[in-house]
Amino acid sequence: AKKGVITLLIPQDGEYIKIIAEDQGPGIQHLDLVMSGGYTSSQGLGLGVSGSKRLVDEFDIETAPGQGTRITAVKQRR
Repeated sequence: AKKGVITLLIPQDGEYIKIIAEDQGPGIQHLDLVMSGGYTSSQGLGLGVSGSKRLVDEFDIETAPGQGTRITAVKQRR
């Protein structure tokens, strides 16, 4: 995607941070392959999405061809 929005939500108690990344790009065609870490775009290292999932406590991805992608990730404070 060429454009997108990242929203950070942090409650007043600071117990977690929620990150929502959204774009109106082409969507992710081979989501299973991307999530396994076995795919790289011509510009990336191939661990962006799958690596991000390993670093957070909650992870959700919604994507559809031609409709963009929305990733929601939550990291709890330790």
